[in-house]
Amino acid sequence: MDKTNSKIITISFVSFAALIGFTVSTLLKVFSGAFGVIAKAMNFDLFRHGVPVVVALGLFIYLQFNGKVLTWADEVIGEVKKIVWPPLKDTKGMTIIVVVMVLISSVIVSVFDMFSGFVLNQLMK
Repeated sequence: MDKTNSKIITISFVSFAALIGFTVSTLLKVFSGAFGVIAKAMNFDLFRHGVPVVVALGLFIYLQFNGKVLTWADEVIGEVKKIVWPPLKDTKGMTIIVVVMVLISSVIVSVFDMFSGFVLNQLMK
């Protein structure tokens, strides 16, 4: 594993661990409204802030020092580097085509919706 891959992997693991820590924090807030035990525990700052930090830190340490995970992440980065990305001109062109097709489709669906609504209203009168 070269130095660049190592930095990318570490930043990815830190980002993932932070996201999981935020998720645990949010889940604790949600569950405190449903479960009295968690609501009582949320009164303690150590529980409210400590549990998400411990979960995130534990996950980061597990990912960073697990040989299988590091090997997998290195292989993923190696495969992503092999991707041949389309030129910017092609990407812009395809994006414009997609936006135009979505607009045309939305007009067709809207017209059909208005027409079917009109017909149903006339049938109900």
